[in-house]
Amino acid sequence: MGLFKKRNKLDRLKKRYTDLMRKSYQTALRNRDESQKIHERAERIFDEIKYLTVRYADK
Repeated sequence: MGLFKKRNKLDRLKKRYTDLMRKSYQTALRNRDESQKIHERAERIFDEIKYLTVRYADK
């Protein structure tokens, strides 16, 4: 039934953001600079999530 449900772009971005934030936290314990790079990528994805959320809310 819903085993292979197709995700929309917003769902995929949310999953990617969560994964990057988790990776950033785990990396921070070992390498602060690498963690910062991962966190910056996650912030860019979060900005896109906010943009899409506002865009979809207007419909």
